[in-house]
Amino acid sequence: MLNIIGFGNALVDALLRIDSDDLLDELGLYKGGMRLIDEAQFDALWQRLRGRTMERHTGGSGGNCILCFADLGGDAAFVGKTADDDNGHFYAAERREQGVRDIRLTPTGSGRTGVATTFITPDGQRTFATHLGVAGQLSVADLQPLSWRGYDICFLEGYLVQDHDLVRAAIRKAHDEGLRVFLDLASYNIVEEHLDFFREILPEVDTVFANEEEAHALTGLSPEAALEAIAAYCRVAVVKVGCHGAMARTAGHTYRVPAYPVGSVIDTTAAGDFFAGGYAYAFARGLSVEACLTLGARCAAEVIQVVGTRLSDAVWDDLRRFANDLH
Repeated sequence: MLNIIGFGNALVDALLRIDSDDLLDELGLYKGGMRLIDEAQFDALWQRLRGRTMERHTGGSGGNCILCFADLGGDAAFVGKTADDDNGHFYAAERREQGVRDIRLTPTGSGRTGVATTFITPDGQRTFATHLGVAGQLSVADLQPLSWRGYDICFLEGYLVQDHDLVRAAIRKAHDEGLRVFLDLASYNIVEEHLDFFREILPEVDTVFANEEEAHALTGLSPEAALEAIAAYCRVAVVKVGCHGAMARTAGHTYRVPAYPVGSVIDTTAAGDFFAGGYAYAFARGLSVEACLTLGARCAAEVIQVVGTRLSDAVWDDLRRFANDLH
């Protein structure tokens, strides 16, 4: 059984259900995407949303992936940065309760813990206005004293690419210590904004995860053609196509699985993160590519049926049994 260490923006998700796209248009947000906002914009946004009911969950793409891996039964660590405030304390306590054994949150006495204000439309789509706060201060200096001994997989979220040097250093350290590198492309608008950098680092990555929009942003191609193009860069390419399932290509072979059926889609927040966590867990157990895709699809199907990332104990028990039955 391989172990995983993840790097990402340690964010608290503030989840808000809205009745239409009108508020997204008013705020200038890309539906289904992520927009970074500064502290002044964050304060203005929360003034605009005053009085609305929100739910608070731990979030961040890398953190959600690690949460899924840990709750399936894997040994997982997470590296990020939070402030000494209520949200920072909430983040650390929740992640430990959720089974992440090793929480390496670099504390800082100033600033705020990052918050992703998450708008959920009736179709279940999620749109983020993200104030990174101190999460965006994670730097190369934070990696240098860390020992990655005992870990085999390094998971990087694409949202980290606002700091190219940090991502390069993490990949280099992972290679130096013999870890495999998994990368999720994060969001189509992030890919568009950092296209050249993603193309630079892909050859250094073992497994790349992209949804249909991200794959198109990277290659300009349809999902199947994009899958082949991405696989030319890295060892394994994975492209998720929503209700049509997921595909992987490696060593000249393409593998496909259907989407796992669901009753209703409530919130697609963390769907890709849980897919990556399930895939990585099956990979860590030495299972086939089809099994990795299948567990990823099942984990994604479960998380889109709830608001946020809190699955019941009964659902986690079912997921662990499902994982153990895969071959």
